[in-house]
Amino acid sequence: MLSRRQFVSGSLAAGAASSLPLAATAQANFPTKPIRVVVPFGAGGVADLTARTVAQKMAEGLGQSIVIDNKPGAGGIVAGDTVAKAEPDGYTLLLMSNGTAVSEGLFKSLPFDSRKDFAPISVLGFFDIAIVVSESSRFKTLAELTAFAKANPGKLNIGTVAIGSTQNLSAELFKTSTGIDAQIVPFNGTPAVVTALRGGTIDAAVEILAPLISQINGKALRALAVMGDARPAALPDVPTVKEAAKLPAFSVASWNALAAPAKTPREIVQRLNREVLAAIKSPEVKKRLADLGVDARSSTPEQLATLLDAEIKRWSEVIVRAKVPRQ
Repeated sequence: MLSRRQFVSGSLAAGAASSLPLAATAQANFPTKPIRVVVPFGAGGVADLTARTVAQKMAEGLGQSIVIDNKPGAGGIVAGDTVAKAEPDGYTLLLMSNGTAVSEGLFKSLPFDSRKDFAPISVLGFFDIAIVVSESSRFKTLAELTAFAKANPGKLNIGTVAIGSTQNLSAELFKTSTGIDAQIVPFNGTPAVVTALRGGTIDAAVEILAPLISQINGKALRALAVMGDARPAALPDVPTVKEAAKLPAFSVASWNALAAPAKTPREIVQRLNREVLAAIKSPEVKKRLADLGVDARSSTPEQLATLLDAEIKRWSEVIVRAKVPRQ
């Protein structure tokens, strides 16, 4: 006769053994219901439209719909916390961004660890950040702007959106990289930055390129340079900062990526990664993202993890150098 201990032990072992095929079957059949992507930005922005474009194509390959759940604000903390605490089954995903990396250095504490609490899936794309001036500005080139700043310490005003944003920290990085003494002036949104720029309240601005393209093409604004590795396809005559300022190591771009909760089975992460790769290769997705000013790119989960580590390190150092108060 089995003792109670032997019975319980045997029952647990049998239960564990029987659950293994069930888990394997669930992973093999994934997905069997709609997937939710939590986006830490409002609807209609570049990040939101990037997520929707890629998700729509992924849904075709997965055979299930993908629902976008916008949870903006609080430096992406609400969205990140939602996904970090979700079941690690592949049905709740996070749209990561360089803002995820910035938050690690900007906030005194977070309810999650960006490195440990998420399973990277793939990068989705990169988009340019530009240095722009009013079309009527005295500055025709980036060299003229930096020369003025060096000759007139503290006189150049550069507008950005809120302190601690990617644009704001990119301006701080540009300032320290070029050795200029300029004032970084924060505003509560892109429209306010553009209004100040066109009204002459500020001399220049650092902003995501995509929402400014129409005003640049309409001759209301002039792009002096972009901060990424290559000239933008939409504005091939606009140089990079590394070209114009002779800073070969300077490279800053905003990016988006997909991640799942930590402990999501590797088979599910790999399946999602394959669908992202297929979506990004699609000509219609590439064109749609290019129209948004996004350079569509995919990656392995490991490459995304490496990118996140590098970005956390870079922006944490910028925050310290710029003496941005931790929130």
